[in-house]
Amino acid sequence: MMGAPKHQETAKSMSAPFESLAPVPAQDESRPLAAQPTRTKSAWREYAEAFGTALILALLIRSFVVQAFKIPSGSMLPTLQVGDHILVNKFIYGIRLPIAGTLLVPISTPQRGDVVVFVYPVDPSKDFIKRVVGVGGDVIQIRDKHVSVNDQTWDDPHAYFADGEAAGHGNSPRDTYGPVTVPPGHIFVMGDNRDSSYDSRFWGFVDMNEVKGRAFLIYWSWDGDDHWIRWNRIGERIY
Repeated sequence: MMGAPKHQETAKSMSAPFESLAPVPAQDESRPLAAQPTRTKSAWREYAEAFGTALILALLIRSFVVQAFKIPSGSMLPTLQVGDHILVNKFIYGIRLPIAGTLLVPISTPQRGDVVVFVYPVDPSKDFIKRVVGVGGDVIQIRDKHVSVNDQTWDDPHAYFADGEAAGHGNSPRDTYGPVTVPPGHIFVMGDNRDSSYDSRFWGFVDMNEVKGRAFLIYWSWDGDDHWIRWNRIGERIY
């Protein structure tokens, strides 16, 4: 019986708060509800947040998905002209760290015929664009401007010869080259403008870790000589 008072006291202390609540008066519908005070952001803060979000999204897209480039030379004529602005798919060959370039998630590898952007092996501060002619293990040989891959003539419909298809430079690697075997993990590239392209014939192979992506679209084109927009090239796919 000594525990009874304690039990009663506990019950009382638990019910006390409810008993002390006053009844809620009915709302007078004829009086408008008072607006609750809200905190509003300054216009400058909203602009800064919107700009920051857009910047982060742009950086992510540029680093992992798509990047824009401008064509400065005629080494890829007639496929790409000076003044073409192109989009490059950076996701197609895998996901890489933006700065180190380390491949995190491989997806596919460059194939013969792909038009790729890569870090120029001689000067890493520059990016080059060429067409893949050979991949790891391929044997490349050029005789009188005619390219063969693994002893099979490679008839590239995109090849263009400004000086004509007849050889004219003797033993220059431009017209006569190889045979050479492309090392594993590398590619052999050439410009479509075969007579005016500084490519693998002169400086060697491209490490696939240095490939940034595959060109796929011309989104803008400006003719610097005529100072005019090439409307017919805008939206053209790159093959």
